[in-house]
Amino acid sequence: MTQSDDRDLGMHRRIPRRDFLNGMAVALGASLLPRAPLGLWGPGPYAPERAPGYYPPALTGLRGSHPGSYEIAHQIRDGGLEAMMREARPSGESYDLIVVGGGISGLSAGYFFQKASGGRARVLVLDNHDDFGGHAKRNEFRVGGKLLIGYGGSQSMDSPSRYSAEARGLLVGLGVDTAEFYGAYDRKFPGRWGLKGGVFFDHEAFGADRLVVAGLGRRDWPEVQSVEEIREAPLSPEVLSSIVKLFTAEAAPFPGLTPAELNAKLEKTSYRDYLLQHASLHPDAIPVFQTWTHDLYGVGIDAVPALDCWGLGFPGFKGLPLDQASTEGIGLTAAPHEEDPYIFHFPDGNASIARLLVRKLVPGACPGHTMDDIVTARVNYAPLDTPHAPTRIRLNSTVIRAAHVQGGREVEITYARGGKVWTARAPACVLACWNGMIPYICPDLPAVQKQALAYGVKVPLVYTNVALRNWEAFAKLGVQSVYAPAGYFSSIRLDFPVSLGRYHFSRSPKEPIVVHLQRTPCSPGLPARSQHRAGRADMLATTFETFERNLRDQLARALADGGFDPARDIAGITVNRWPHGYAYEYNSLWDPAWPEDQQPCVIGRQRFGRISIANSDAGAYAYANCAIDQAYRAVSEVLAERQSSRR
Repeated sequence: MTQSDDRDLGMHRRIPRRDFLNGMAVALGASLLPRAPLGLWGPGPYAPERAPGYYPPALTGLRGSHPGSYEIAHQIRDGGLEAMMREARPSGESYDLIVVGGGISGLSAGYFFQKASGGRARVLVLDNHDDFGGHAKRNEFRVGGKLLIGYGGSQSMDSPSRYSAEARGLLVGLGVDTAEFYGAYDRKFPGRWGLKGGVFFDHEAFGADRLVVAGLGRRDWPEVQSVEEIREAPLSPEVLSSIVKLFTAEAAPFPGLTPAELNAKLEKTSYRDYLLQHASLHPDAIPVFQTWTHDLYGVGIDAVPALDCWGLGFPGFKGLPLDQASTEGIGLTAAPHEEDPYIFHFPDGNASIARLLVRKLVPGACPGHTMDDIVTARVNYAPLDTPHAPTRIRLNSTVIRAAHVQGGREVEITYARGGKVWTARAPACVLACWNGMIPYICPDLPAVQKQALAYGVKVPLVYTNVALRNWEAFAKLGVQSVYAPAGYFSSIRLDFPVSLGRYHFSRSPKEPIVVHLQRTPCSPGLPARSQHRAGRADMLATTFETFERNLRDQLARALADGGFDPARDIAGITVNRWPHGYAYEYNSLWDPAWPEDQQPCVIGRQRFGRISIANSDAGAYAYANCAIDQAYRAVSEVLAERQSSRR
């Protein structure tokens, strides 16, 4: 791309890139290198969270797993634990419970433990990021004096009516009334503005830059019924006819198979192979559908079972006698028709659940009393880690070791913070962090358990939020979302139309709005876990400038006919990079059909002495309710041990 292209895209324009806190780069953890002197931050206590203006949600630039949050973990992975342990010194702190990980699972563990203890327990929560919430990340922008809020990770409460009693009870305890979303989520928004789903075909892959408003862009829009609906797509007549047939024709590729046999067949057949070998889709149509599954699975249709795609309502299965009852719980899906609409979304996604948990755990840190006022509440980070408080949440702290001491009666946690290494102790610990890291910080685990914990490879994701000064281009083109089959970002969509409390979604195309773009780097043709590893490497090697240039280029080209100007219309960019994103869910194409008690997540989460294990990884299910359920199970183990020891 030439310099003139960069100027057209607005790469020279000054937009807020507030990836610094109080003058210090957010790469705080990077200070702890083996060659770095201790005491790097001077003789006083290291407490950046107490600095005036410390407010991570308003930071833009490269966020998610931000610089400073993962470097120490990588050193441990690469054999640096012993050198760090030599620098450890006791903090003198003792707690009733130490929780490693301040995401929804870790905060829920603190909540459940304090609830059982009547709020009298001493709990320490440690997290390596500069903000709490883990993948439940909040992004804020200010455009023309208006507050814009976006989700940078964990997106919504999916089918809360199916939550466990414990997860529902936690929501109720936090003051969340899911019925309120029926009024807060504006389901008439697309119809009011005449917005549909679109597909952007780029010239590199399809020979022309063209935006087509058609049912291909959204899986929940009406099926494509005729070539006329998609005739503007830069595809040959044969390919167009093949796509229409896929949507409309009855499928009968497996005569004689019982429903159970058909299910078993489709569990071991990728959707790509099904389309080519059994649905007679033209090979040149495959690129149109290849990235349809990126948002849910982080891989393309080459690595997703056809049975899962049937469960999602994808085309090509009309009339097949599949056994719906036996598909419950497969992959990321359940049955084709869910009980709940997909509306249970705070403006910042599930970050509001994390904020509500913090409000319960650390009164005074988050003003307000309701699920409505949490949306615009500004968290005060200074009280999170206050001496003598029942619960302390300590950010910018990477745990490097969890080990039993005192003859197994206590757990000593060693963590790095501000260029120093400290220890703290408790009679119990919950590791609510990425399970794949646990074998490194808990090397005394049995080999079988280590192997099980390392099995799941998290799905890499890039959730990018772009603050626009207006969305007139979307309105003019009549699109709410744009699917880009071969784009750098596979999807572009206006934020969810949610107004809650004092927060109001954009009322007209002339007002500012957040646009969400998603990228899931992968390597088609490889097994799913190998694709995730390749995607992670790609992501960590990509600079913010590369993300920015690609998103500006893609928005400019996809929305060109709507008059979009990236140099003029973009007011802010936050790239939430998650090299370890979704929890790994077992894939019938690649993973054995283990008995439930032999699944790696079940073996991996077994209690080890006084150490319990939580996080959505421990349930192999990438949803907030799983994170909550695993926290409840882990805390129940702790409480059972405590009760047993008192007998």
